[in-house]
Amino acid sequence: MFLSGKTALITGSTSGIGLAYAKALAAEGANVVINGFGDADEIETERKDLAAKSGAQAIYINTDLTTAEGCEELMQGAFDKFGAVDILINNAGMQHVAPIEEFPVDKWNKIIALNLGSSFHTCRLAVPKMKEKGWGRIIMTASAHSLTASPFKAAYVSAKHGLAGLTKTLALELAQDNITVNCLSPGYVWTPLVEDQIPDTMKARGMTRDEVINEVLLEREPTKKFTQPDDLAALALFLCRDVADNITGANISADGGWTAQ
Repeated sequence: MFLSGKTALITGSTSGIGLAYAKALAAEGANVVINGFGDADEIETERKDLAAKSGAQAIYINTDLTTAEGCEELMQGAFDKFGAVDILINNAGMQHVAPIEEFPVDKWNKIIALNLGSSFHTCRLAVPKMKEKGWGRIIMTASAHSLTASPFKAAYVSAKHGLAGLTKTLALELAQDNITVNCLSPGYVWTPLVEDQIPDTMKARGMTRDEVINEVLLEREPTKKFTQPDDLAALALFLCRDVADNITGANISADGGWTAQ
C-alpha cells in the first residue's frame, strides 16, 4: 500500500465522489479525514469501513466550510490528530440554478464561499506543512464548467473557473517544492444526487427516464455515458503516485467529450 504513513483530507466526502476518493486512498493505506453532512450513524459506518480498508486511522470532522473559521477548524483537527495533511482533495460544493436577475445574493455568496473560498483556505493552511515534509498532493474537483459555461449557473460556473485558475497559480508557486496541484473536471457524475433528480425532471418535462438521461443530463456529452465516482477516484490515486510527480497545473477532463466540442 503505497500511501501508508500519509494522511489524506477530502472535503465533502460523506457520500458520492468524495467518499469514492476516501475509499480509494484508504485502500492504499492512507489515514483519512472525511468531512460533510449526512446521517450520523451512516457516517460512522463509513468511517469504520475506511479505517478497516486502510489498516490506519479514519476520522470525521464536520465544520462549516463556507467560513474561514470553519476551514481552519477542519484543518486544525487534522493537524492535531496526524500532524499534517499530505494529500488534500477539495471536493465540497453546492449548486443553485436561476437567471442572473433572480439569483439570490445569499446563494451566490454561499456557493462562491464553499466551492472556491474553502479551497483557498484549506490550501493556505495545508501548504506550509507539505513544504516542511517535502511532499504534497493537492487535487481540486472542478467540473466541465471550469472550461465552459451553461446558462443560469452564474455562481457555480464562476467558482469552477476560479478553481481552475487557483490550480494553475498554486502549481507555479509550488513547482519546486515537490507539491503538485491539479484539478479533475468531470461532466455529469452518476451519484445519488443526480439519480434523485430524474423522477422530478421526468414529471416536469413529460419525458421518459431514458429521455431525461440522454436529452437533458447527457445532452452535451458525446459518449452519452456518466462518469463514475470510482473513475475520478482512480485518477486522483494516480496523481498521488511518484510517476505523476511532474504532472502539475493540469485540468484533466473526464466529461465524455463535452469540452472537446
